[in-house]
Amino acid sequence: MVLGLISVMSAQLIETVYIGRLGTNELAALSFTFPLIMTFQGISMGLGIGASSVVARNMGLGDIARVKLLITHSFVLVLLLTIVFSIIAYHNVEAFFRLLGANDLILPLTVSYMQTWLWGLPFFSVAMIGSTVMRAAGDAVTPGYLMTIGSGLHIFIAPIFIFGLLGAPELGLPGAALGFVLARFVSFLSYGWVIVFKDHLLAFSLDGFLRSCREVLHVGLPAVASNLIMPISMSVITRLLAGHGTAVVAGYGVASRIESMLMMIIFALSMSVAPFVGQNWGATLFDRVKMALNQANGFALIWGLISYVILWLSARFLVSLINDDPAVVQAAVVYLLIMPLAMGIMGVMSNSTASFNALGKPLPPLIISFLQSIVIYVPLVLLGDYLWGYRGIYIGAAVTVSLLGVVSWIWINNTLAKGIRQRSS
Repeated sequence: MVLGLISVMSAQLIETVYIGRLGTNELAALSFTFPLIMTFQGISMGLGIGASSVVARNMGLGDIARVKLLITHSFVLVLLLTIVFSIIAYHNVEAFFRLLGANDLILPLTVSYMQTWLWGLPFFSVAMIGSTVMRAAGDAVTPGYLMTIGSGLHIFIAPIFIFGLLGAPELGLPGAALGFVLARFVSFLSYGWVIVFKDHLLAFSLDGFLRSCREVLHVGLPAVASNLIMPISMSVITRLLAGHGTAVVAGYGVASRIESMLMMIIFALSMSVAPFVGQNWGATLFDRVKMALNQANGFALIWGLISYVILWLSARFLVSLINDDPAVVQAAVVYLLIMPLAMGIMGVMSNSTASFNALGKPLPPLIISFLQSIVIYVPLVLLGDYLWGYRGIYIGAAVTVSLLGVVSWIWINNTLAKGIRQRSS
């Protein structure tokens, strides 16, 4: 998962480098797309979490026939939903980006990128589901390789259409989105081949489809809701940052991509914890569940400290490699000296919420996400913006993550202790 997720974020970071060569306006336009892209990725990941939860627990029980039905029905469900969402979004993106504060210079760039990107959403979503269910079913290696192949294609294809290389048309910012679409289509075909012919994980039957949907959505819908709350908070940040100028929005986009390269280690960890916890919980191996969660949390805290030191030493250099506009560099460095302070505790929170979903308990992650993104987060970033400008926005976000990380750690440990007592009695 580290290999796969770092390759994905590397592709996005290198895409940012390409776009940085086009100019600050293009970078700002890309930044405006983050909340909507995260919304659709959140839907895909939420459905993947639901599918992974039920698949892992049925694998722990040894019911392979049921596992294949669940995987098949999950693919059908996500494909239908993402096609519908893509069509709706395609016709409404301009209004959404105006709401976020995109001006008349940035708006056409943002809309053209997003409308092209949406053509690749169904392919991306099916690949995301494929990755989660393959891990839940026991194939932890292949998804990382397939994600890496798709990301490599993205890195190769995008500049061809951005800059008009090899006889291709010079499309600028939409060319980056076209690179995403083509790369994810190849990933879609790759996952399909592995799942059908290598791992033999499909049942080719719709018997019990509604039952499977209910099981997947029992965990998946709250997980989707949790994932959708985060783009809302990103929309708030983007709207507030837009009031501080185009360079600040562009700096935010650059810095968040750099931070994500280090965050992917933590996300890979939590995504690996989930199927491990689900399978061992289903097999009543409770000591393994507790040991895994403790070790994962310890690693997350250590990695968060290491990451902050790396960024503290190299932030300005890394940002200047992407864009050398002094205003953009300064805005990005401010982000990288504040937000990563909470990276380790963010890992603890991610491990906790992943474990809740693996146990088939989707409500706690939903509550934690709601508290993180709405109840605590919004007041703190508004206060921070009022007191310290855009620096205060980042301070408010980091404080929110730290508070909720402690809450999630206490909650998951109490839940595990209660569940063990109930199942042992």
